Amino acid sequence: MSRRTLTVLSITCTAALFPAAACTPAHTAARHPAPSTSTARSNSADATTTPRSTPPPAQQPPELDPDETLAGRQKATTGNAGIEFSKGRKGDALIVAVRCRGKGTMNVAVQSVHVSFTQKCLATETSTTYNQVKVAGVDHSGIVSVEAPSAVRWSLTVGRGRPGQEEPPGIS
Repeated sequence: MSRRTLTVLSITCTAALFPAAACTPAHTAARHPAPSTSTARSNSADATTTPRSTPPPAQQPPELDPDETLAGRQKATTGNAGIEFSKGRKGDALIVAVRCRGKGTMNVAVQSVHVSFTQKCLATETSTTYNQVKVAGVDHSGIVSVEAPSAVRWSLTVGRGRPGQEEPPGIS
């Protein structure tokens, strides 16, 4: 099993919603059997990166845990796109998982709940980041908007699942 190192991932929420966002530590390597060069799982502000031996192709959308429900998916693409996701159960968190390769920065937003984040993508490495948010309105259907340079090849999975544990402020 690979060693895990902590990295910080910024998530921008409106001031009213920020306190409601949850933070949890990363899942185990068994969580995502497809190998990747770096995998991060975050809930609002923190992410864990897991180096692995063979990167998954950027065209393969990120996987969800068996207890999580698929709400939307975008196979490999470049440039900008909007991905619709289905309604969820009350109390579930919204999971937005992004996989990318190619030099550039992606901007990912869920306008309906005022949540957005950036994803730095590298030319020589495929990376995957899982973001989980639990704020008012995440049980409704919506659209994830992605802005990405044409040099970045990316895929995305939207899911629903039980919210993770909240981390105290200042944990990194």
